[in-house]
Amino acid sequence: MSIPAFADISKASNDLLGKDFYHVSAAAFELKSNTPNGVAFKTTAKATHDGTTAGAVEGKWTDKKSGTVITQSWNTLNALDIKAELTDTLVKGMKAEILGSYLPASQASGAKFNLHFKQPNFHARAFVDVLKGPTANVDAVIGQDGFLVGASAGYDVNKAAITNYSAAVGYVGPNYTASVTAANNLSIYSAAYYHKVNSQVEAGAKATWDSKGGKNPSLEVASKYRIDPLSFTKAKINDRGIAAASYNVLLRPGVTLGIGASFDTQKADLGSHKIGYSLTFEG
Repeated sequence: MSIPAFADISKASNDLLGKDFYHVSAAAFELKSNTPNGVAFKTTAKATHDGTTAGAVEGKWTDKKSGTVITQSWNTLNALDIKAELTDTLVKGMKAEILGSYLPASQASGAKFNLHFKQPNFHARAFVDVLKGPTANVDAVIGQDGFLVGASAGYDVNKAAITNYSAAVGYVGPNYTASVTAANNLSIYSAAYYHKVNSQVEAGAKATWDSKGGKNPSLEVASKYRIDPLSFTKAKINDRGIAAASYNVLLRPGVTLGIGASFDTQKADLGSHKIGYSLTFEG
């Protein structure tokens, strides 16, 4: 069993509940292409429901022999980012990342250093913001026979204090996963479940309770049905009566269309409903 990172202990259920629901944006476009010398380009653009648009261009160069990956990106906020990744270069199972950012308009810059270390029964990460604080966030997960236990913590060097901490337990089986997470200094609790019923049907749910907020737990359930090898549909609903549905289809090799909508089942006015679509081109 591959041990997930701390943030991915609930990945199966989170992906089922959060990915491929296209109503979030009014329209989204993504173009992916690869060059013969190993550079992968990705261009994205999104139009929100309030009329604003955003986009980004990313170029990624990979050297499989050395395990080096260089990624550069620029977006419509005029932010320039670069990331260098070195995998298995220093120690087997370790990936080092150096990240830099620059905002020409404000002359602001950022620098971060990340480490990922993975072994058969252990997965640890460290994220260091060099210029702010410095601050560090570390997490680790250990696993055996499908059972997972993990924890994370944030530390501010200048304050010499722990700024936040979380913990999680989970189980990963051949066709299902389950997890319980205590985040935000063990004040927000989440229980998630995912089940791959068969080759066509997936189901999942997540319940969240804020112990300091004084509100009842929130609940969201979702399912996915693969219609055929080229298409699938998804649906979800939460305890507030917000429902969403989506449809994804491979129109032809390299062209994928996604359409989706969300509805407030407790309100009849159209202002509470959203519709969106996504087009992805790969070459």
